[in-house]
Amino acid sequence: MPAAELDRLIADAIIGLDTLWGGDVMCPSGTGRFIADSWFSDEALPAAYVDPTAAPVRQSGGLSAESPDVPAIDAYLAAVDVELAIQGVRELGPRLPGVRGAFLAGMSQCLDVMWDLAMETLDRGDPVPYSRSVEASCARNPGPSDPADKVAAVGDLLSDAGYRAGSAAELAEAVEAWRRDRLVPPATIPDLAKALIAELDAGAVANLLPYLPDEMAGVPRANVEFLPIEDAWFSGSMNYVGRARDGSGRPRYEATYELNASLEISLPEFHDLVSHEVVPGHVTTFAYIQNLYVNGELGFEGTVLTMNTRYSTLAEGIANNAALIAHGVTEIDQLADSDLQIGALLSRLQDDAKNQASYLTWSERVAQPEVAAELQREYLVTAERAEKLSGPWARHPLLGRMYLPAYRAGTERVADLRRQHRPEDILPALYGLRGLVDVATIDEVL
Repeated sequence: MPAAELDRLIADAIIGLDTLWGGDVMCPSGTGRFIADSWFSDEALPAAYVDPTAAPVRQSGGLSAESPDVPAIDAYLAAVDVELAIQGVRELGPRLPGVRGAFLAGMSQCLDVMWDLAMETLDRGDPVPYSRSVEASCARNPGPSDPADKVAAVGDLLSDAGYRAGSAAELAEAVEAWRRDRLVPPATIPDLAKALIAELDAGAVANLLPYLPDEMAGVPRANVEFLPIEDAWFSGSMNYVGRARDGSGRPRYEATYELNASLEISLPEFHDLVSHEVVPGHVTTFAYIQNLYVNGELGFEGTVLTMNTRYSTLAEGIANNAALIAHGVTEIDQLADSDLQIGALLSRLQDDAKNQASYLTWSERVAQPEVAAELQREYLVTAERAEKLSGPWARHPLLGRMYLPAYRAGTERVADLRRQHRPEDILPALYGLRGLVDVATIDEVL
């Protein structure tokens, strides 16, 4: 089988699904992107993107729209055989030897579920079991979150800091007071982001680079521009671009990070957010993957990284552990600053809340207002986050069933791996130096 044929099938399968669900991988803004997180190869875009029937589907929002344009979708599916491309990846990818074949086998499961969810949304297929959706993207069974230990730890730290946090009501008030006392003024975010990026990048130099091959030191880890965005349904969106080239034709590894202009966030939580989105989180991870692809060490699937897959679950896990990686520790309570500990715990509670929003919505069929109330009450998230997580996130047929559980699953998986393995073994594996792996296949390279 020529490699180019498999690459074409991968491109058509992923971009076809992305288009079907209303995504545009070439859109510079996260408001236009969806499943496909990147297209940083110099290859021509596939038929699934350039066919004349694709643009109307993207422009209408695809199956993510409140009222999908079914005639446009039917025209697209008649012109581009997305299902056949998915079938081709499923049949040919797993035949490859080693970790690449195993990676593509896992990715194929996720592509199949995304297709079946599309057919369910169109009332042309059987309902997809919630357990199948979660198992495909997370490689584990679904289950509710248990925030008790993290909530207790937050309460203890706040009490030590002088806040009254004895009862549940006092704790909720203490968290809000703590956030207000450390609130980041929106006008300061660009300068603050630059300062935090410099601090975290220094941490990456000290605590990540020593465990990677020397040539990785020259890859830009944080070539990112922060942009405000109004009225977004997400708190922020990291958009890896990676298409700019220098005079010698080498990538510049560039990205943008759009931050919701209405987001209220404390400085410690912003520290965790920057480590997650930029360095040594998503931007660093994407840049390393691009560099490995350019050097011929990874296959084409590395250039079109995809949400709702086992790789994206691993990527979220890396990002959620990025602050700990930068500080050279494995546990939140090992962070030297108690405010950073509180910020990290609140971020983890938000990941638990994402999983809980998914579980309550799709397994327990709880109404959205009740889900929002529980997230705010039990997981200490803000009212704004509780509303968005329980609404547009959880109730989306794809994100609610495949992606929201990925944050907790990936975070716990990467944390466990970092506890079990020496940094010289686990860090190269996480960042792609042992081949492109996911939350399941990483065991094969350790």
